[in-house]
Amino acid sequence: MTLKEQIDKTRVPKHVAIIMDGNGRWAKKRGNQRIFGHRNGVNAVKAATEAAGEIGVKYLTLYAFSTENWNRPKSEVDALMSLLVETINSEMNTLLKNGIRVLTIGDITKLPKEVQKKLIDIKEKTAHCETITTVLALNYGARYEITEAVKKISNSVKNGDLNPEDISINTISENLDTANIPDPDLLIRTSGELRLSNFLLWQLAYAELYFTPVLWPDFTKEDFFKAIIDYQKRERRFGKTSEQL
Repeated sequence: MTLKEQIDKTRVPKHVAIIMDGNGRWAKKRGNQRIFGHRNGVNAVKAATEAAGEIGVKYLTLYAFSTENWNRPKSEVDALMSLLVETINSEMNTLLKNGIRVLTIGDITKLPKEVQKKLIDIKEKTAHCETITTVLALNYGARYEITEAVKKISNSVKNGDLNPEDISINTISENLDTANIPDPDLLIRTSGELRLSNFLLWQLAYAELYFTPVLWPDFTKEDFFKAIIDYQKRERRFGKTSEQL
């Protein structure tokens, strides 16, 4: 029985988030520059998206570029932005053919103009797609996102549109970048690192966490299926006891 066949299709997570880590180390092991790893990581993105779509995952969020990544060498950042444009150009038809809708979270207004135009274009052209939604976290940082949500809520209170006592968990969720996206059920992080790195801190409150030593460019559909199988072995209680489930 294949890994895919071991998956219970009735218990597939609706939303999987991935911290795609290890591109630089993968390239360094091969004596190449970091961008070589990022370029090969595109194949892993394709594999994860295909795997998710095949088993019925409806949302896949990929941590593509964090607010902290601007601190990397300018040459690497520039190469990443060029790779993003290149990938959008080459994958547009595949996205449409496979019914993949693309969304973004994060402040994309800080990205190069060409990248912004490509992202707007791909979101508009795939808006009707319904098989799976791929969410690209670009210039994204959870602390910044939450800070901006607090500002929005504060302005609503200041303008008399919201009473402080009416602020709820839903109020905060509705003011985040992910307002219309369900919280992740599963987080996958590659490369063996065991941290969240300022990614979806509010939304991951009850997510199952799965860490693998596999470097992102080596991540395959089988690796994705392994994470799903591990997820399905867990008991999600959300504060309740086993007996209450």
